[in-house]
Amino acid sequence: MNRKLYIGTLLIALVALFTACGKQPKNTFSSGITTVMCDESFENIISQEIEMFEYHYPKANIMPYYVDEQTAVDSLMDLKTQLIIISNKLSKAHEAQLKLKNRRLYQQRLAVDAIALIVNNKNTLDELSISELRNILLGETKNWDEIEPSKLKQIQVVFDHKHSSIVKYMVDSITGGKPFAGEVYAQQSTRDVIDKVSKNKNTIGLIGVSWITPDMRGRNKSAAEYYQELQKNDTTTLDFNDNIKVLKIRRDDYPIAFKPYQAYIFSGEYPLYRSIYVATTAARGSLPHGFLTFLTGYVGQKIIQNTGVLPAAIQPRMVQVN
Repeated sequence: MNRKLYIGTLLIALVALFTACGKQPKNTFSSGITTVMCDESFENIISQEIEMFEYHYPKANIMPYYVDEQTAVDSLMDLKTQLIIISNKLSKAHEAQLKLKNRRLYQQRLAVDAIALIVNNKNTLDELSISELRNILLGETKNWDEIEPSKLKQIQVVFDHKHSSIVKYMVDSITGGKPFAGEVYAQQSTRDVIDKVSKNKNTIGLIGVSWITPDMRGRNKSAAEYYQELQKNDTTTLDFNDNIKVLKIRRDDYPIAFKPYQAYIFSGEYPLYRSIYVATTAARGSLPHGFLTFLTGYVGQKIIQNTGVLPAAIQPRMVQVN
C-alpha cells in the first residue's frame, strides 16, 4: 500500500476505534491523535520528544513516521499530515501553495544538527579537511594511504539511504553540486551505517550527531525519572559512542580541526552543520501546535541538548569527560 495512503487509513481507523468505544479523542493543545512526518536522521531526537510529551499529556497520541525529507514535505503539501520535521525551511512557493488550499504555514527553527563522520576504531585517521572530504566523496581520493600512511585499503563511504538529506547537504555544501562517485553505498538506515562502520575498517560513515552520543545507546530511566531530570539546569557532557571513532573536521583555511561538540557547532568552528525546522499547517490550539510548542519550549530543548544536537533556544555549556 502507498505509504501516504497507509498513514491516512491508519489514522482514520484509530479515530474510528476510539469512537466505537465511546472514547473519541478530543483534539486540543494537549489531547487527541495526530501524525508527524520526520526526516529519518532525526529519529533519535523526536522519539524522545514524543515519549516525554505523551508522558506529560497522557491524553495525547502522536504517531511518528520516519521517512526521507521529500516524503515529509509532500505529505504536508498534500494535506496528509499537519506536522513535519525536516532539515530545510519551506519556501515562499510552498507557503503560497498551501494558502491556495486554505492552509496557513507556521514554521520555526528547532535546532542545529551536525553531520558527523565516523570511522572504525582501528582506523588511525583522526581528522579530515573539507577538501579531503570533498575528494573522497567525488571518488578522487580512493585509498586511505593517499591521506596519511595507512595499511587500510580502498575507502568505502556509507550513508543512511538513497534519499538521504545528509547526502543532499553534502552535495549542496561540499561537492559543489556534483554527485558522489567511487565506492559510495546507501544503507537502509542510520543504524546500518553505524553497524557497517563498526565492522569494516575501510569504511567511513555519514550520520547525524544525535546517533553517536551515549544517551542514544539506551536510557534505563523511567519516563517520570527522565522528565524530572530534564528540569535540572545541568551541563552538557562531552562524550561520544565508543563503538566507533568520530573524526575531527577542519576548514581548509583554518589550522585546527574540531569534533561535532555543541560548543563548536554553536561557534561555527565545526563546519558540517545544518538547521532542523518544524513546520505545521494546523490551527492554533490543536495538538500539532501543542507538540510544536513543547519542542521549542524548555523541556523539549533540553531533550535536544542531551542528544548532542545544538538546541535553538539554549546555549551550550560543556564539561570535558576525562
